[in-house]
Order: sequence, then structure tokens, then C-alpha cells
Amino acid sequence: MEPKQIYEILSGKFNGKIKQFVENTFPPSVIVEPDSVVDVCRFLKTEESMDFKSLICLSGVDLKEQGKMAVVYHLGSMNHKHKIAIKVELDRNNPHVQTVESVWPGANWYEREAYDLLGIIFDGHSDLRRILMPEDWEGHPMRKDYVYPKQYHTWDV
Repeated sequence: MEPKQIYEILSGKFNGKIKQFVENTFPPSVIVEPDSVVDVCRFLKTEESMDFKSLICLSGVDLKEQGKMAVVYHLGSMNHKHKIAIKVELDRNNPHVQTVESVWPGANWYEREAYDLLGIIFDGHSDLRRILMPEDWEGHPMRKDYVYPKQYHTWDV
């Protein structure tokens, strides 16, 4: 199925919750209202014509210039050989979105990474804590306005 067809099906099923289709990305992406991302993802995984059983990657993005953060879910269907990205845009000062662990359990570590490095909060996550940085690290080092400390404990950074 072509990405544009997937977008049209989602637009019909999730009236008003599908914001935009972006064709000039790889794979093409569908921008979804944050409060609907779990329902959209569950549909994409369980609907036989979609069959997006694979969460290939989940990435956090700092869109500082727009005052937003984003979460991008790259999805793939082995059976149908199609791909699409789902994107949610969040308020940069309060970036909250529901976890998709109930849809793809492997999202756990991806969400922890986005939390650790960008400060995106995944509400309902089973174990939202740092995964790459030390527990006592201050801030989120992948944010565009992050100021790196000169020292961490006794080490020069």
C-alpha cells in the first residue's frame, strides 16, 4: 500500500486527529495529534491491511526554532512490504505523550532514550528513567540549548 493511501485511511478513521501528510521524508510521514498516537499506532499494528508489526525506530527531535519537540515512530510491515512514519509534535516546555509500550513492547528503550537525551516524558511508561546518562546527570544533552557542564564530579567534560 502506498503511504498516501495509508494517510487517507487514517484520516477517514481518525477524523480530525490526523493533521498532515508529509511526502518529502523517508519514509513519508503522517502527523498525528499527540492524544491519539496510541490509538493510531494500535490500528496500524492490528489492522490486517496495515500490519505494521515492526516499530523500526522511535526518535525524539528538538524543534527548538518552532518551540516544539517531536517524536517520530518509523513503522514497517514485513508482510506487505510498506513503511511509514508517524510523527507527533509536542510543546517544547512540557513535552508529554503517551507511551506506545502496550502496542510495541520494544518501545520501552527507545522512549527511555528520548527521555534521557531530550526530556520527552512518556506518560504511563513502565520504567521511565535514564538509560545512557548517569542517574545524577543534570539536564538533557541532545537539546539544542543544552549547556554542557565543565565538570562532572571530578572529571573534566
